[in-house]
Amino acid sequence: MAKVIIVYETRSGNTEYMAKAIESGMKEAGVEVELKKAARAKADDLKDVDAVVLGSPTYVRAMITAMKTFLFEMEKADLKGKVGAAFGSYGWSGESIGIMTETMVNLFEMDVIEPGLKVKRRPTEKDLEECRAFGKKIADAIK
Repeated sequence: MAKVIIVYETRSGNTEYMAKAIESGMKEAGVEVELKKAARAKADDLKDVDAVVLGSPTYVRAMITAMKTFLFEMEKADLKGKVGAAFGSYGWSGESIGIMTETMVNLFEMDVIEPGLKVKRRPTEKDLEECRAFGKKIADAIK
């Protein structure tokens, strides 16, 4: 069975809502999923997965600190050719999704699903449905 890890961090809960909806979409598509907060994730968590999905809110035009730190941790893993995707919530700008995407493409040489998924502030039910669809799209890419 295909396996995915969703590594995310959240400040006000919005990105966590997204992570859980993406997880739901993947599980509906028949993929094994692990959710992990970035502050607790390690490079070893990435070794037996088919895809790595990163989620971070944008706070003051940047990723949240725990996700920045985790990107350095990711350098210890061999991710070349694995599927990647990025998502996150934002208040006014949404740069974190692009930063995570560019890092996965350029530094880790991953096959990234673009564009990443952005949701402004607290996800609505329509936004959460988009998250579930995003999860299914990622699942389809690794099957």
